[in-house]
Amino acid sequence: MKAIRYHQFGGTEVLREEEVDTPTPGPGQVLVQVAATSFNPVDDHIRLGVLAGMIPTPLPITPGLDLSGTVVGLGEGVQGIAVGDDVVGMFPLDEHGGAAEYAVIAADLVAAAPRTVPLADAAALPLAGLAARQATIELACVEAGQTVLVNGAGGAVGSLVVQLASDAGATVTAVDGPQHAGRLREHGATEVVDPLDLDAGPAAVGGPFDVVVNHVRLAPEELARLTSYVADGGIAVSSAGAVPADEARSVRTADVWVTPNGAHLADLVERVDAGRVTLRVVDRRPLDQLAGVHADAAAGRLRGKTVITVA
Repeated sequence: MKAIRYHQFGGTEVLREEEVDTPTPGPGQVLVQVAATSFNPVDDHIRLGVLAGMIPTPLPITPGLDLSGTVVGLGEGVQGIAVGDDVVGMFPLDEHGGAAEYAVIAADLVAAAPRTVPLADAAALPLAGLAARQATIELACVEAGQTVLVNGAGGAVGSLVVQLASDAGATVTAVDGPQHAGRLREHGATEVVDPLDLDAGPAAVGGPFDVVVNHVRLAPEELARLTSYVADGGIAVSSAGAVPADEARSVRTADVWVTPNGAHLADLVERVDAGRVTLRVVDRRPLDQLAGVHADAAAGRLRGKTVITVA
């Protein structure tokens, strides 16, 4: 089968298309004929080796943490999944494998694919959706009536946070460039504001807020100033550096470290099929262009969520 792999950490030149053996599912695993994977910024960091100490992963690596496709084989003990089922899944951060014609993945990390979007586009859901769900539901525990500030709302994860928080009944203020304003309002944001002027303080954007979710890479001193945007007793959740807590005001903080979870992914699929969550795919590229996708990401040329089609 065809797969994109790299045998050493480095720039995009390490990505190679190779012919490798089709894997065999072990106990508790399924073999998936891959329809698509997708690019996530963490793919670039892992390829460069900057996360090798934190996430030890044996080489060679077949990148692609997201997966959508059709089950074509079952390992021993797999129940509730049949050959022919369309599924989506996320690999653990130390495994990968989506950038190939076939992949094996633990059966408990997949869910039935959404019925309302093309199977290839469904590859945009797993990592971004799970990161958004972890931030909004597991960590922040957003509830109806709360106010939520989403910093970096226009990205793949941020836009899903806006939708999940709005679906929970919260009043959402989305922070990003004006080019995202219309879409973010469609996603349920009550207010859309330009990137934060931290000198102006929370009152300038209607804060402080019960919940602040941050997806913008900020310097440590800027993250410290973001604490003031959280109301007394509230929480700041960040995927881009730690926001300091404020014990005097009972302000809590938490970091997002996305992990695969089939049950949580099934919940997201239900929301997609019910029309409560919308996926936005801005580009689709074939597998042999994966190195170009990595290069475009490194140069800041990606316009949004990019799906890598395989089948």
